[in-house]
Amino acid sequence: MTGLVRSACLTHYAEVARSLGLDPLQQLRAVELSPRCLQQLDLKIPVEAVGRLLENSAQAAGVEDFGLRMAEQRKLSNLGPLALLLRDEPSIRLALEAFRDYLYLHNEGLVLRIEEDNGVVVLREEQVTVGHLPVRQAMELSVAVTYRLLKSLLGAQWKPRAVCFSHKAPEDAAIYRRIFGAPVQFNSVVDGIVLRSSDLDQPLPSADPEMSRYIHQYLQSIRQEARTNLVEQVRQMIWMLLPGGRCSVEQVASHLGRDRRTLHRQLQREGESFSSLLDKVRGELALRHLENAQRPLGDIAELLGFSALSAFSRWFSQRFACSPSAWRSGQGAGNDR
Repeated sequence: MTGLVRSACLTHYAEVARSLGLDPLQQLRAVELSPRCLQQLDLKIPVEAVGRLLENSAQAAGVEDFGLRMAEQRKLSNLGPLALLLRDEPSIRLALEAFRDYLYLHNEGLVLRIEEDNGVVVLREEQVTVGHLPVRQAMELSVAVTYRLLKSLLGAQWKPRAVCFSHKAPEDAAIYRRIFGAPVQFNSVVDGIVLRSSDLDQPLPSADPEMSRYIHQYLQSIRQEARTNLVEQVRQMIWMLLPGGRCSVEQVASHLGRDRRTLHRQLQREGESFSSLLDKVRGELALRHLENAQRPLGDIAELLGFSALSAFSRWFSQRFACSPSAWRSGQGAGNDR
């Protein structure tokens, strides 16, 4: 994972850890996080350390749903300044668009994409990683927090059409049914929430246009100071566009308000290129999907933008010195796990 996240992301961590027989301070020390993270909500801490903390804790406690347990009682206020903005937007749609645009002020390693077609909306989340780190707990926490956000805005009666996770199904899905109250799909091509377009058009009774304008101005000033560098912006855009099969240098440049040549020159000054960043993200995604033994290799090839399984296999063998099936079976995993 990459970047920083507000320490508010660890809300309820200590309570969940203790309920499962863990010492939260010991777990924090193991990933070099200060105990202050549990008391001060606005510390900026490494996304990578938080991800390792959640995965280590889940493994030590012998549970698959550590992140979900943390999210079960989350409130909108946990998002800090973002919560004020969401509450005062005129509609759910505008609230979600604001959440997407300013999310990195809360979590630099998480990106949100809103995809809409034929009356259906998919809120797709991606946890950007560097170095092949497990993301299951962090992703379940993030999706559940987004669900709690929607629930607080749309009301207790609202339910999504589905909640999706790309990892395999857990042995016990009871907590998923309890938290989401809707169908939960595992082995999905996305991590996120499916809802109706009509849900997004609902007005927010708490909307305050003047307050919304003021908060936008305030967050915009912070945004300019905290803006991630170009390489990271391109990396995040590749993470979002690649699984949909629509990731080209022209599309990434357009999303970032540039033309292809300008993007090429600017990346070159940073010692990078679009193709090198695309290759790195493909490597991260390939290893993440291969860990799910239930996902067919052909599906992985398609998710990574390859026209055929054979093309994916050749690329993977050149990059990791073994075939995808060999890596999955453990024969070639020594270099990357």
